[in-house]
Amino acid sequence: MNLALKTDNSQYEKGSIRNAVSFALNSAAAQARLRYKHYADICKTFEKKHKLTSAKFMEEFDAGTLGDEQEFFDWYAAARGLNLWRERYEILSGVSV
Repeated sequence: MNLALKTDNSQYEKGSIRNAVSFALNSAAAQARLRYKHYADICKTFEKKHKLTSAKFMEEFDAGTLGDEQEFFDWYAAARGLNLWRERYEILSGVSV
């Protein structure tokens, strides 16, 4: 996939624009990595406690076989966050300017 950046109407030089966009992408990738790690740590805590991977937990939670404990909803939210931020990190870290 190629992305285009329109700079025809900009008063800034292309090198400055490239640097600014590169900085923004790198910052966003770093933020996504931190959030991914945060959710990974939360999931690891639940996995150790329940001796179940987050992927297997999600399957069982979605099937309704685990119950309605608040902890399970917290784990579900953390697992969803983990998947979301992993995807965003992978996408952002793969973009080059």
